[in-house]
Amino acid sequence: MKKILIGSLLATASFTSTATLVEMKTSQGVIEINLFDKQTPKTVSNFLSYINDGSYNQTVIHRSINDFVIQGGGFTFSDSLDPITVKPAVVNEPVFSNVKGTIAMAKKSGNANSATSQWFFNMADNSAGSPKLDTQNGGFTVFGQITAASQVTLDKIAALVHCKEMPVVNYTTAQCSSSDATMSNANLVSIESISIVNDDPDSSQGLTAVVNTLIKKDTSSSNSSSSGSLAWILGAFLLVLPRLKQVK
Repeated sequence: MKKILIGSLLATASFTSTATLVEMKTSQGVIEINLFDKQTPKTVSNFLSYINDGSYNQTVIHRSINDFVIQGGGFTFSDSLDPITVKPAVVNEPVFSNVKGTIAMAKKSGNANSATSQWFFNMADNSAGSPKLDTQNGGFTVFGQITAASQVTLDKIAALVHCKEMPVVNYTTAQCSSSDATMSNANLVSIESISIVNDDPDSSQGLTAVVNTLIKKDTSSSNSSSSGSLAWILGAFLLVLPRLKQVK
């Protein structure tokens, strides 16, 4: 596995970090992600295991909330959202802060060590707002950071029409609520593939990693009922799917 060195800023201290660079090809564009191998090794190893066996190929972005997160890694789509096969849960590693431009693991409500396949991109500084992702449910593990150019793809996804929380392509809000509406995979934002790419020295420019300093100060929300906001299964969202039939 090839590596690149990135200069990271941790709070007020600088240090050198090793990062694996992966490329996520979506139907809306490419997202490049530098993974924090040394600081979150269990989480990175877990993420790479899903990449290496192709589990993320042809999955969909199933959740997008304005100025909050874009979430995927959990489902393919046929007649409905079909969950992918998941591996054993990974131990939580809340080292870095959930600031804009980072990728973190989703998990079950009330269980800090329950992350498996699902991840989300932070579309804003979610470290200490509402909810406080740096402390909620034991803190959400940030394990990578996108390159600056990749934000364009995420913004493009966020700007799409949404059926409930799912971004859709060539689809209207009226169709989202219609009982006669039909949907195909072409209407969804798909993850075509995620792969490890060659070293790119320019990918290190402008990357920063901010330490999660809140997790040590505030554990009061670690088992908060609101921690289900980034859970594996999104029950409220799934209510819309029976009204959408797949085009064969």
